[in-house]
Amino acid sequence: MVKPTLEKLTEELGFVCLSGRSWLERIPRSAYVSDLLSDVMGKASDGMVWVTSQVHRNIVAVASLKELSAIIIVNERPVTNELLEQAEREEVVLLASNLPAYETVGKLYNYLENRE
Repeated sequence: MVKPTLEKLTEELGFVCLSGRSWLERIPRSAYVSDLLSDVMGKASDGMVWVTSQVHRNIVAVASLKELSAIIIVNERPVTNELLEQAEREEVVLLASNLPAYETVGKLYNYLENRE
């Protein structure tokens, strides 16, 4: 079965693209959920989508370093223009979910696993 792109995932799961529209053709391999940066740095793999409620600039640095396909920010957390600009500079896709992490991850899991 064909893996969906971030663009298709965003549309079908109702996420909002905040930055990185130019990179929505990426294909997410899996997902990782954590608000602890050191945990993501140690355990996340390239191509994963990272689900977090963090909204500070270090999330972009970690996503770039780990070559993650995107970050999904949950809980309707406000994002600064500074964060959006940094994400664009570092080619990091930022998506927003208005749902809590639990519900976002459930939808994401079902969506990605049913396309294996």
